[in-house]
Amino acid sequence: MDNSTFKILLALTCISLTSTLILAYKSSYPLFQYMTTSYNSQKIPDVSNSTMLIKDSEYAFCNTCKITEPLNLITPIKDSKHFMVSAFIDHRLDGAIRVISIINRNSLQPLYCVYCSAEQVCKTVHTEVQIHRDHLGFQFHVSDVICKGRHTQNATHVLISTKHSDNSTTEYLPIKKRVRINTFKYNFTVCISNLFGNYNNVLQFAQTMEMYKLLGVQHVVIYKTNCGPDLEKLLKHYETEGILEIVPWPIDQFLNPSSGWNFKEHKGDVHYYGQLVTLNECIYRHMYQSKYILLNDIDEIIMPYKHTSLPSLMEDLQSAYPRVSVFLFESHIFPTTQFEESGKFKQAEWNNIPGVNIMEHIYREPDRKNIYNPTKMIVNPRKVQQTSVHTTLQNYGYIHRVAFHVSRMVHVREPMQVNLSKEQLFVDKRVWDFEQKLIPNVDRTLKLSGLLRPH
Repeated sequence: MDNSTFKILLALTCISLTSTLILAYKSSYPLFQYMTTSYNSQKIPDVSNSTMLIKDSEYAFCNTCKITEPLNLITPIKDSKHFMVSAFIDHRLDGAIRVISIINRNSLQPLYCVYCSAEQVCKTVHTEVQIHRDHLGFQFHVSDVICKGRHTQNATHVLISTKHSDNSTTEYLPIKKRVRINTFKYNFTVCISNLFGNYNNVLQFAQTMEMYKLLGVQHVVIYKTNCGPDLEKLLKHYETEGILEIVPWPIDQFLNPSSGWNFKEHKGDVHYYGQLVTLNECIYRHMYQSKYILLNDIDEIIMPYKHTSLPSLMEDLQSAYPRVSVFLFESHIFPTTQFEESGKFKQAEWNNIPGVNIMEHIYREPDRKNIYNPTKMIVNPRKVQQTSVHTTLQNYGYIHRVAFHVSRMVHVREPMQVNLSKEQLFVDKRVWDFEQKLIPNVDRTLKLSGLLRPH
């Protein structure tokens, strides 16, 4: 080697070493991660205070244990106070694995992601834990555990672990939505977040389901902890019919769930039987199955007022607002304490059916002064990353609040403004527009469910 070649090689070596030292100095990683090829040195961007970051690395091994899948939707994470719920490939994050989880905010610890191929070749990477910001003071809250590594899009199962290498655990979550598709099985899916407290409001549930069918909904998902015996019969009918998907939700076997949203008032470990967990889970579960998803409660109907159906409503809204991915609909209460006076919809055959007859409640409460009406949503699920109850937390695209006269939510429930007389309420007979089809459809459903005796 001549003198000039040696000087060039020496200079290049010095430049490389200097660059490495500068990179290690400016980052949070130890120097050896820049000198070893077996670690992924990709820098993870800064995130908010609700995110717990752990430096990324990758460790591969062959899992000799047989991979089994959990029996419940809720799976404890070994040696922690956290739970896994379900796992999905997030094609918007370059094929990263997103694990919907329940994280104890008071017991944060490093977590690892073990993801495995169909051949049971597994790799371990550190995780990024994103705790949703709407925890409302509850100790346990919905979180996204993000797993980024090589070929995560090809993984079939995943495990969240407190250990870097864990061959002792065999229960891995199956990874769903591994293939992205642009044709949808359903146009509209309704996600009803929770069913608990031996809920037995049969008549209102049947009327709501039949109303949604008339409005163009093809699929309804309900997360069930428990319900009353009569509603159980109705649920089985709708499940057999094919419109209803029942997801078992045994949250009370793992935590002390709150029956309300206010921690100071209702106490408990997790908000409203894990409502925020199930809403987010439902979005990812049906991201590539449904064009639109409605997020509302069991006693709420997102009702079009200028259109005859949800498809025509959304076609016009999406045409007018093409960059909007989240549409908000104001909630308006129809108190169950006020009845329409003619009694024309007081069906004798429904007298022995438990629950509320929404056809009898046509009086709507006025807006409260200086009170912002809560909303529920119709969303494009492929544009949503995280959601809360009344709006999304993270989404691609814009949010639009739909005008009152175009569409609003019919919420038949106990009154919010208890001191108002009937004369102070507005008459709103929109549900009567569907009476000719709604009433016979409800009768037929109750008969097929064994709840209504044939004449």
